[in-house]
Amino acid sequence: MRLEGKVAVVTGGGNGLGRATARRFAAEGARVVVADVIDDLAEETSHMIAESGGKASFVHCDAVSANDNHRMAAHALETYGAIDVLVTAAGVSHPGYKSGDQEASTKWFTKRMEYLEQPANELLELELDDFRQVMAVNLDGTLLAAQACAAPMVEAGNGGAIVTIASIAAKHPDAGPIPYVCSKSAVWMLTKKLARLLAPSGIRVNAIGPGYIDTHMTSMIELLPEDRLTQFFSNIPMGRKGVPDEIANTALFLASDEASYFTGEILHPDGGYFTE
Repeated sequence: MRLEGKVAVVTGGGNGLGRATARRFAAEGARVVVADVIDDLAEETSHMIAESGGKASFVHCDAVSANDNHRMAAHALETYGAIDVLVTAAGVSHPGYKSGDQEASTKWFTKRMEYLEQPANELLELELDDFRQVMAVNLDGTLLAAQACAAPMVEAGNGGAIVTIASIAAKHPDAGPIPYVCSKSAVWMLTKKLARLLAPSGIRVNAIGPGYIDTHMTSMIELLPEDRLTQFFSNIPMGRKGVPDEIANTALFLASDEASYFTGEILHPDGGYFTE
């Protein structure tokens, strides 16, 4: 019960890392606000938590909408009276990404595989609108959620914790396409800046930089040619993808008092990816 009595807001809580984190937090005693742009998925996560004996509610939130983010924070305050923890798990890997839409993601990934032989085309064919869309969700969405939730945390004066979801792509250019690596490296810098700004208010801000985790977002990796797939896993000393619960456990540590002297840090649950 490491989060007993705490109120946690999880963006992107309808699926993947966000869902795993919301459920883990609830199991540790938190009352959880599940926020997602896909209402059905957010409601489903909330029901899962309730069926397991936890407390949760869901709210619609488009990550790129300032109004939605403020409504999300207001919902947490109206429903549970406080915000103690924020996890910004809302994110996309490519423009037009929608959690669970494997057909669209497969089409996108198939196109990306052409760049294996002609890598310059990844730059030359990049559309500015596509770049901006990914940056908006991943970076702007993190900023907006932090702004909306930090305000009542600062006002309450009880401290708190913010956990952003970056990626190994925050530090390695080969860990994703141009918009994704740029957005995640920016999330990491934003995390460090927020940590310095909010430390005097007792609010810790840390990032998680997951490696390749077994979610809808990474399922297309299996489409790689066999030699490329073998090479892909050779870069991971543990030889496997991670699972969402392994990221949720990391988020739990950073959100709990066990990480009381951590701020402005990034933890990499990545199977050893950065051992080179």
